Amino acid sequence: MNEQSWPADKVERRSIGSIIPYARNSRTHSDEQVAQIAASINEWGFTNPILIDIDGEIIAGHGRLLAAQKLGLKEVPCITAVGWSDAQKKAYVIADNKLAMNAGWDEQLLKIEFKELGELNFDLEKTGFSLDELAKLFDDKDDKYSDGVSGSMVENYGEPPFSVLDTRKGTWLERKRKWRTLIGDEGETREDTLANGGMLGGVNNGVSLLDPVLAEIVVTWFGKKDGFVFDPFAGDTVFGFVAGSTGMQFAGIELRKEQADLNQKRCDEANLPCVYYNDTSENMDKYIDDESADLIFSCPPYADLEVYSDDPNDLSNMSHDNFFVIYKKILQNTFAKLKENRFAVIVMGEVRGKNGSYIGTIPSTINIMEEAGYQYYNEIILVNSAGTLPLRAGKAMQASRKVGKMHQNILVFIKGDAKKAANCLGEIKIDMESHDAD
Repeated sequence: MNEQSWPADKVERRSIGSIIPYARNSRTHSDEQVAQIAASINEWGFTNPILIDIDGEIIAGHGRLLAAQKLGLKEVPCITAVGWSDAQKKAYVIADNKLAMNAGWDEQLLKIEFKELGELNFDLEKTGFSLDELAKLFDDKDDKYSDGVSGSMVENYGEPPFSVLDTRKGTWLERKRKWRTLIGDEGETREDTLANGGMLGGVNNGVSLLDPVLAEIVVTWFGKKDGFVFDPFAGDTVFGFVAGSTGMQFAGIELRKEQADLNQKRCDEANLPCVYYNDTSENMDKYIDDESADLIFSCPPYADLEVYSDDPNDLSNMSHDNFFVIYKKILQNTFAKLKENRFAVIVMGEVRGKNGSYIGTIPSTINIMEEAGYQYYNEIILVNSAGTLPLRAGKAMQASRKVGKMHQNILVFIKGDAKKAANCLGEIKIDMESHDAD
């Protein structure tokens, strides 16, 4: 073909309505792949124009058109193949896809690139690699630290018992995928229960999701097999499901009836020893006996960061002052429910007030628990994937010198003596082969 007639010589924007999909396109595009392409366009814009013929029929780029439609774009960049025969157009519809598929990967170089992207807090899924693919790429050999006794700390404890847990690792992602499959969905369904206007509206139905691998670690590190765990702010299904699956009895209190019913349904279907009470945790005395729990766990509302319902009793609807009054009452009431020589674990993140300053949810939580009689024993940092943070962090830094936050604090408290607690809880056993959904 003559160089003067290259389609890429001229890029023009065309209205989506003027572009015609090829009726016999043999390449399929799943909803998941279209979403990936849409995410790529959101991140980098259009980098690869749609190839059309002079009549506007697509030769290459059907997936990009579907992604543009998903994003609500009115126009897309196009290049036009001029002078191509029908045979050339038909053949290129196939060749464009097959030639790309014939490429391979240097896995060592790919792992290096992904590790550097992780260090730069970039959301790795935006590359088009799924959690499953990333997990298979990283085989966890680098993470199998010796524990000085036998095996590795990964094998013995699920993760090395360090003060930092990294959710971006391949082994973590793989285990997360297995749990999500077992639970049955993404762990949370709040389309009909979430109040409109929350600060995270439009992302994960407006709410964050508890990481099931974190739930498993908390249960195995600080819980007791065949023991009882209580969560005063139950939220989604994840913790109850994981606790029940790993051998603990579970009780949680959830204010939203729709969510409590959904959680109970999922656990009942899996035949797990879990019960969800639909009430405010101010009434926990109605459901939980004193000194009955072997573990207190909760990921409470982060003040009003996420608004969960329109119920005035919902802490996420309260002013910051009122939030801390009720929050304190509930957390301190858990002290009586916990057995002596046992742990309480609170997952908490910091929240900014209207003036942009942190309101002190973490130091307040520590003070509240210590006033109740707990000892502040461990702090673990949970490193999260960056998500959309790279799109926002630079602007926030330039405008107000705010740094992008991509971690949560796991606050571990002890009632009694930690050594006696360890003796009561027994040996930590992690079955790395369990819950395999493959």
